Amino acid sequence: MSTNNMSDPRRPNKVLRYKPPPSECNPALDDPTPDYMNLLGMIFSMCGLMLKTCPPVKPGMLNVHLLPHTHDDVGWLKTVDQYYYGILNDIQHASVQYILDSVISSLLEDPTRRFIYVEMAFFSRWWKEQTNETKDTVRELVHQGRLEFVNGGWVMNDEAATHYGAIVDQMTLGLRFLQDTFGGSGRPRVAWHIDPFGHSREQASLFAQMGFDGFFLGRIDYQDKIVRQKKLKMEEVWRASASLKPPAADLFTGVLPNNYNPPKNLCWDVLCADKPMVEDPKSPEFNAVTMVNYFLELAYSQQKYYRTNHTVMTMGSDFQYENANMWFKNMDKLIRLVNQQVSVPLCVNHLSITAVKSLRSVKEDDFFPYADGPHMFWTGYFSSRPALKRYERLSYNFLQVCNQLEALAGVAANLGSYGTGDSGPLNEAMAVLQHHDAVTGTARQNVADDYARQLAAGWGPCEVLVSNALSQLSYYKQNFSFCRELNISVCPVSQNSEHFQVTIYNPLGRKVDHMVRLPVGKGIFFVKDPDGKTVRNNVVMLPSSFGMKDQWELLFSASVPALGFSIYTVDKVSVQNSLQATSRKHRSHDRSQVLAIENEYIRATFDSSTGLLMKIENMEQKLSLPVSQGFFWYKASTGDEKSTQASGAYIFRPSHLKPFPVSRWAKVHMVKTALVQEVHQNFSAWCSQVVRLYPGQRHLELEWTVGPIPVEEHWGKEIISRFDTPMRTNGEFYTDSNGREILKRRRDRRPTWRLSQTEPVAGNYYPVSTRIYITDGHIQLAVVTDRSQGGSSLRDGSLELMVHRRLLEDDARGVGEPLTESGAGSTVRGRHFVLLSSVSDAAARHRLLAEEVVLAPQVVLAQAGSSLYSSRAVPRTQFSGLLRDLPPQVHLLTLARWGPKTLLLRLEHQFAATEDSGRNMSSPVTLNLQNLFRVFTITHLQETTLAANQPLTKSKASRLKWITNTGEDPAGILPVTGS
Repeated sequence: MSTNNMSDPRRPNKVLRYKPPPSECNPALDDPTPDYMNLLGMIFSMCGLMLKTCPPVKPGMLNVHLLPHTHDDVGWLKTVDQYYYGILNDIQHASVQYILDSVISSLLEDPTRRFIYVEMAFFSRWWKEQTNETKDTVRELVHQGRLEFVNGGWVMNDEAATHYGAIVDQMTLGLRFLQDTFGGSGRPRVAWHIDPFGHSREQASLFAQMGFDGFFLGRIDYQDKIVRQKKLKMEEVWRASASLKPPAADLFTGVLPNNYNPPKNLCWDVLCADKPMVEDPKSPEFNAVTMVNYFLELAYSQQKYYRTNHTVMTMGSDFQYENANMWFKNMDKLIRLVNQQVSVPLCVNHLSITAVKSLRSVKEDDFFPYADGPHMFWTGYFSSRPALKRYERLSYNFLQVCNQLEALAGVAANLGSYGTGDSGPLNEAMAVLQHHDAVTGTARQNVADDYARQLAAGWGPCEVLVSNALSQLSYYKQNFSFCRELNISVCPVSQNSEHFQVTIYNPLGRKVDHMVRLPVGKGIFFVKDPDGKTVRNNVVMLPSSFGMKDQWELLFSASVPALGFSIYTVDKVSVQNSLQATSRKHRSHDRSQVLAIENEYIRATFDSSTGLLMKIENMEQKLSLPVSQGFFWYKASTGDEKSTQASGAYIFRPSHLKPFPVSRWAKVHMVKTALVQEVHQNFSAWCSQVVRLYPGQRHLELEWTVGPIPVEEHWGKEIISRFDTPMRTNGEFYTDSNGREILKRRRDRRPTWRLSQTEPVAGNYYPVSTRIYITDGHIQLAVVTDRSQGGSSLRDGSLELMVHRRLLEDDARGVGEPLTESGAGSTVRGRHFVLLSSVSDAAARHRLLAEEVVLAPQVVLAQAGSSLYSSRAVPRTQFSGLLRDLPPQVHLLTLARWGPKTLLLRLEHQFAATEDSGRNMSSPVTLNLQNLFRVFTITHLQETTLAANQPLTKSKASRLKWITNTGEDPAGILPVTGS
């Protein structure tokens, strides 16, 4: 999505599309050795991002590099299919199939022309439609470097609301397509994130470990950009990991001068209205001299923000080049006229990266939050469409289960008695969801619905695959049922069956104990474990005061081996006396009594007068902390005297600094059984919560339900869950970066530039992918989330997470409709997991817990009536794909089929350096892969880059290396994760 139109920055007006460059420039520093990995050159010509295909640069001259490109969103105002085929052009004129047709045709007309392309979700679809003759022609263009791929992922993924595992998967999908189709010629060397709304440090780390040489950004905070221009820091080396030894996660990073749009007056697309180049001096429209002079002024003005004699001009924008000849014909003229007619030391070509040894400053933080003007912080999308965000995270979980079982069961997983199983559709749907307008929640409602449709369609073939695999591995053929609505206590098999089996699959590399909760009908049940032993269970009644009829859930604890499954059997015995077994343990609270729940590790105490949480105790470590938790709402701004900016899908802008409480008290019910203790809090007709403790659990679980958010007062509302404590935190708090490493945040501060704060609430919000915490140096309070959310600490000792939003105004970033979900997305249920611990072992607790939340066990039910899969086999009721558990420090990130006899294996050390010295979790781990897996033997092993598209040794040898101002000498790359 592009913008330079202030009234609608995401969908610019076709005429007034581009801003002029700044009129005041700071003098450039002389660089006697222009030896860096940069894009450009004013030898004026077209170039790609790979040096080998570009005209040679000329020392002593300003090298201007023109970069022909198109930015094709994989869904935004239209669905993916509508964008590809060019449907509903009255909403947005865009047709990717015609763009690619036109670009290829124009490239063939002149061998000096170049073009870059990004989104493999579109290109792979176009490729399948081409004739063999066209494919051979395109292969030659790629081999010559005239058609070049940058980034190379299935999509240009978001960097705030994404989990690093899903980023790796979508990049792998796109890069594998390029490798299989074009070989080494198609491998991108440069990452290209020109439209995501802020940039994470983990994203840069992943790109470095994938073997990229550089990373180019479009959007950074407007204040940050001004500072960088003044200090000539538009290009730096991003040291993207505090744990990896440099230069393993070092990546050259450049900020493009004009986001990703063409300079003003130089847009020659059917979507633009700029004048073409007219060379005929007899024509009254003759403008060649004017255009050349304008271009020279523009080039020198732009170059003064950079340290070298190279600068780039991005020649393209959203869905441009449907008539590529318009662009190339005018650029050809401009290049020729500038290079032939000027007598100044200047050359122009199409874009390149030049690699040389140069002293570079180092960046160690990230680019969040992003603002494109005062009062315009793009921090709302961290939480927009929370139901879709949860569906995406749940689908990532299921995809890993699907991939693992496909690897463990072999071809029987794909072709079995349940039909044809396939992990591909869900893999592609998940890749699409990583797009920066998908998981972000910033697409139109019908497009968001289509994203959900793609996920649902992908689940089906994976369910068949999982069924085939479980039957193959257990030697049981069962009538499997995947209850997709367990989050709302709906599962027909468990609710209507007298006898059923429960298969629990654990995708982690270590054994887990999992509390199974299934909706059931009224009655008493017997549960047996894989060995036929009776397992304690409870039936818990959900309170009817939550707006539903009385419902019951069956609870039992299941022990599941690493990378394997356990099968439990459930029999319904009787419906008599069932109310006596449940209701006596479920009661309204007498306000004169102490209200508390506890197990052997944790006690949570509630205020008897308000029903709100008031204290958490870690009895194992003898820690006690007053903690008040409740729900609040910010009134969404619709604009004021300071700014017309409203809160919307992208922008968070509350009208008041202090939020309003949903309620100052809660109606409370208690549930206490041998397997669970719960406090049910009802705050209002649209906001409730269950605070829960299971035996053996070292964290407090808060399951909240919010929505539909009322807007009868014509106020948009943004709902938060807030935790208040007396901890002295000195304005500091910590958030994760895409679920991996942790970054320190300081209220109203930025690490590398002085912030002029215009929004004290929104300007302090950060993306929270899996966790946020505060500490006073002794005690740490952490909250682990089940989806990406926005979060902050707006005062010492306080944490807040935004759980839902409903807005009545558009925020003028192009979507053109307010974020007011109805139907399934209007009511959202989620969980926060609260950890109170000493600082010394806090990392071990939150890292292992987050791992269990992201890759939770998969529960599959089957009605009675199973049969043997094979008459020659002994049935298995328990199975592990590993011969021994992985150490807790080692996370199994990927186990997936790669070829007929090849698997893709990714293992990672999941603790940061010096993070957990108490239990030695941060120490290096040696893992012997021999005799590790039960069902296959490793006969050959090749270590690759993170995206598995090239051998690691080759990547180490070919990656560009940089001398930084910290004095390190660039060495070999040591990846955290090998594939």
